[in-house]
Amino acid sequence: MNKYLRQLFTAVVALFVILGLSSTIIMAVRANALNNDPRNARSLYHQLGAYRGAILASDGTVMAKSEPVNDAFKYLRTYSNGPLYAPVTGFFSINQTADRGLEASRSMLLNGEADSLIWQRAKAMLTGTTNQGASIETSIDPKLQQVAYDQLGTRDGAAVAIEVNTGRILAMVSTPSYDPNKLATHDAKAASQAYNELSAGQNSPLINRATSQLYPPGSTFKTIVASAALETGDYQTDTKIPAGSSYTLPGTATQLPNDEAQGDGVNGQISLQEAVAWSSNTAFAQLGVKLGASKVSDMATKLGFGSTITIDGTESTGTPMTATASTFPSDPTDDKLALASIGQGDTTATPLQMAMVAQAIANNGKLMQPTLVDRVRAADLTVLSQTKPQTMANAFSEDSADKLTTMMESVVTEANPQLAIDGIKVAAKTGTAQIGTDNSAIDGWVIGFAPADDPQIAVAVLVHNTDVYGSLAAGPIMRAMMQEALQQ
Repeated sequence: MNKYLRQLFTAVVALFVILGLSSTIIMAVRANALNNDPRNARSLYHQLGAYRGAILASDGTVMAKSEPVNDAFKYLRTYSNGPLYAPVTGFFSINQTADRGLEASRSMLLNGEADSLIWQRAKAMLTGTTNQGASIETSIDPKLQQVAYDQLGTRDGAAVAIEVNTGRILAMVSTPSYDPNKLATHDAKAASQAYNELSAGQNSPLINRATSQLYPPGSTFKTIVASAALETGDYQTDTKIPAGSSYTLPGTATQLPNDEAQGDGVNGQISLQEAVAWSSNTAFAQLGVKLGASKVSDMATKLGFGSTITIDGTESTGTPMTATASTFPSDPTDDKLALASIGQGDTTATPLQMAMVAQAIANNGKLMQPTLVDRVRAADLTVLSQTKPQTMANAFSEDSADKLTTMMESVVTEANPQLAIDGIKVAAKTGTAQIGTDNSAIDGWVIGFAPADDPQIAVAVLVHNTDVYGSLAAGPIMRAMMQEALQQ
């Protein structure tokens, strides 16, 4: 009898262990996955029935907030000027998990479930009041955001502005955009239809073109090749390098020409500064090959290429907001290296990445971590966290940055005077990347910063699938953004 009792006791203990393990897995290990499962109706009612915190611009402008409504979900998420801020906020929907923007990266804080809000939850429980999520204060400048959005208009493109010394993102625009209010409706059928329409096709407005789409950066990449050259110590702004009206890609019969005759140089030679000013393809293709893939790739890597860039959030606050890794080819043949060195071929970048390149040059070679949130406040206005500037890399020396600045100033003073701003020195690099079948279309780029002698703002603008040079398509947008930022 004792034997059977022992066996029964052992079986009961084993079952309790199994029950404990399964409960632990469900409550701890798989909790987030189960809560985020769209089939979990209880979780849905819990999330939509919570007072979600507001998302604010740097001046207090409300970008997103929760409004009380008379239905089963209690609160409706609303977005003021939704299309303007959609790349920043993302959306909170009845039938789609928040998977982008601050709605995703700060979801646990916004809905009041983050560990840092445990005392607020306990207080609400004891007092019988509604638990409120934290508010998110961003670095976005509404006026600058509006200027960039208006300037891009109906074109397919993106614009990013970064505060030079801190890495704070002052504007992040993606067009065409969308209205998050259409996805926030409590009409599940209407929300589902809106999502299906918005997400269809490769040109979906749900795609944040500033962070999640890769484009050939064209001649803006020449700033990276120039910085790699300067760091060797063998090149100065006046160093003569091979140029010419045409360059045969190594091992091929393909001829690479220049867009401007001034880029040809004199007697097959051109100074490094003039090569930047006039965007000499023949000079930079040869310079890239001369430096070698390793040096160019190393510089690109220091500036952020090859790595996914986290813009906001952690696993503990939600789904981190990231930028797709920009690319530079590994171990390319010399013909491909030549093309990659002028921002064509297998070189691709996000507009955020190229804004970071401009920011590093403006900041004496110091690349800052891009950030979108300044601080997080609990419902009682207690500051839960405050973002501090962080250095990602010391990409190159201050001396190299000074020389790059001088060369980028000449892009404006010599080749593109239409980008000049009265009384302010502007440093820039334009880019015109050929795309499409038979190179029939253009991605127009510009990156730059101002004032060049006391940098405050770094900007990158992309206009996709255009038919004019980057200086004409993207240049005026950058200029307008700089004027707005510097007059405040």
